Amino acid sequence: MSIESEPLQRITGPSALTGDARRFAHLTWMLASTQFKTRFLDSTLGYLWTLFRPLMLFGVLYFVFSEIVRLGEEVNHYPLILLSGIVLFTFFSETTGDAVSSLVDQESLIRKISFPRLVIPISVALNSLINLASNLVVVFIFLAASGIEPIWGWLELPLILLVLIALSTGVGMLVAALYVPYRDVRPIWDVVLQALFYASPVLYPIEIVNRVGEGLQRLIMFNPLAVVIQQFRHAVIDPTAPSAAEAIGGGAWLLVPFGVLVGLLVLGFVVFNRMAPVAAEEL
Repeated sequence: MSIESEPLQRITGPSALTGDARRFAHLTWMLASTQFKTRFLDSTLGYLWTLFRPLMLFGVLYFVFSEIVRLGEEVNHYPLILLSGIVLFTFFSETTGDAVSSLVDQESLIRKISFPRLVIPISVALNSLINLASNLVVVFIFLAASGIEPIWGWLELPLILLVLIALSTGVGMLVAALYVPYRDVRPIWDVVLQALFYASPVLYPIEIVNRVGEGLQRLIMFNPLAVVIQQFRHAVIDPTAPSAAEAIGGGAWLLVPFGVLVGLLVLGFVVFNRMAPVAAEEL
């Protein structure tokens, strides 16, 4: 008599979201604070590196584009535009870059403890948000030193940051989930980040692109990150600068980057949610 073997079934773990909201929030904060404390544990300057890195990059780029290329002579408040662009892009780069290997980095935790897996990429975003808050303090110190007074546009800042956080979190969930089965995601995403840096109005004001062609300017503004950087410039630094709606060619065109944002957020969650139950097995 032959004994038929039953097909092996996959052992599934917790999904992306499980349990109550209070436990989710507690775990997220605990993991984020632990990452924050251990990140610069063996560093001499410690947390100050989170301030020095964007400032050093700002110093180098400001020298190149104001003294050599002399772009700063054509643009009002160019140093502030450059600094704010670097700070905002650094948050996106840090959140998504750290999220890539976040599930793999927490492999031992995933294998031993049952918890909502979404805690991991959200804690990465929260950790980067702490750095962003301190960097924005530096930006506003520069604003005050430059004689820029508070304006009504500053009220848009929470919404601008909310869009940036949503974009970074959505992409972070996507790359974190894809990195588990495909380790090529890391070098690919490094290249994508570098391309996005030059394809966003960080080094240059968006109106200069219009000299090449209005179509190129609009194409750049289809990137939600470009919308965030441009609207920050208009609302916080220089209200005479084009708003995101003006830069893209009309408010109706903003539906395109908004659709990209929503699409990335939904896609990131769906892909991450599918990976979450089998993450321990895949790792």
